Amino acid sequence: MNSIQMLVGLANPGPEYANTRHNAGAWFIEELAARYNCTLKHDPKYHGLTGKVIIQGQEFKLLIPTTYMNLSGKAVGSLANFFKIPVENILVAHDEMDLDPGVAKLKKGGGHGGHNGLKDIIAKMANQKDFMRLRIGIGHPGHREMVTGWVLGKAPKEDQEKMDAAVDEAVRCMEILAKDGVLKAQNRLHSFKP
Repeated sequence: MNSIQMLVGLANPGPEYANTRHNAGAWFIEELAARYNCTLKHDPKYHGLTGKVIIQGQEFKLLIPTTYMNLSGKAVGSLANFFKIPVENILVAHDEMDLDPGVAKLKKGGGHGGHNGLKDIIAKMANQKDFMRLRIGIGHPGHREMVTGWVLGKAPKEDQEKMDAAVDEAVRCMEILAKDGVLKAQNRLHSFKP
């Protein structure tokens, strides 16, 4: 029913980035790990924090790369190759400027939309783009030249609460994904309003 075996949350390493918008993907993995009592451990072999959770009797590998964002593919590639997990069985959670805070969407495949983490994953996975994406809305600053400061900045409290609510809902949707597949999880997530 569910083909996803590996869940990845994109982030920049280090405490100074922990609460920045660009780390929204990692928030998803951290909350998932907390909910299923999994302690993420640093594993130099996979260039990231790793763990595993069992949801509805299915095992999911968890990964937060500890490389910088633009080298995310190194971590994703090493874990996927080691466990022989095909690209289409990977779900990557990342921040998404095209969606407002409080919105999260599941999507299969597509380009990288200028996201350096996705760009590197696609490059390291031999240009295969068919992994699932969990796009966590962070909103857009309105001007291209403000983007870097925006993604590497912390959101105001109100936006942060909306993002946290969307992440929480995405974590709940993993139960549905494990049990009933991606489509049902997608339907529930896409109807969420913070």
